[in-house]
Amino acid sequence: MAPEWVAWARTPNHDAFWAHRASLLAFVGRGHGEALDVGCGEGRVSRVLQAGSADEYKVASVGNLPFADDTFDLAIAYNVLMDIEDVPTALREIGRVLRPSGILVISIVHPFADRGRFVGPEPDAPFVIHNSYFGRERFEGVEERNGLQMHFAGWSQPLESYMLALEGAGFAISALREPIPDASEAWTHMERWRRIPLFLWLKARPVPGLENAAFFAVIGNLQHPRAN
Repeated sequence: MAPEWVAWARTPNHDAFWAHRASLLAFVGRGHGEALDVGCGEGRVSRVLQAGSADEYKVASVGNLPFADDTFDLAIAYNVLMDIEDVPTALREIGRVLRPSGILVISIVHPFADRGRFVGPEPDAPFVIHNSYFGRERFEGVEERNGLQMHFAGWSQPLESYMLALEGAGFAISALREPIPDASEAWTHMERWRRIPLFLWLKARPVPGLENAAFFAVIGNLQHPRAN
């Protein structure tokens, strides 16, 4: 599968990454410090962010990262959480190696887009959800385009599942985007995704104690109708 992905990812303008690349860079923003690209694949996100290759590559389980606590200022999980069976454990481990002032940037296939399909290739083709949006489902499939083939597999789950996992790992969302692909003749196959979001991008920050927090509000002089 690795040779498939290298060819798929490194062919310019081939997949959706290229039509969202400029927006992704703007969303991540500029900064200084140590960064970790979780599930980097062949390394294209690292190359784009650093304008070159990463300083170091390591192979490890996302549930047991080979780094000390509080090592990184930025962690990026680009389209990898959908491929991980135990997302809560992965997020807790990313939180462990992220500094208290750090930022986690997440890209996932939009949970809404995951549960439906366009009924045709036309830019205005209807988008139909065939089954329930809720629940967790395993997916496997093969996509072919322009002579290239790629096997995809992972888990589809609703947005709430990701939010619960982030909350349980002590993260609070600080930004959310549903990016629209760039308009270009090179990406005409992406035109229909200008109507329905293909990706969901999040920024999250560690909040100490959030995973065990209970919030209370004191409400005084509350007026409400009597129950019948």
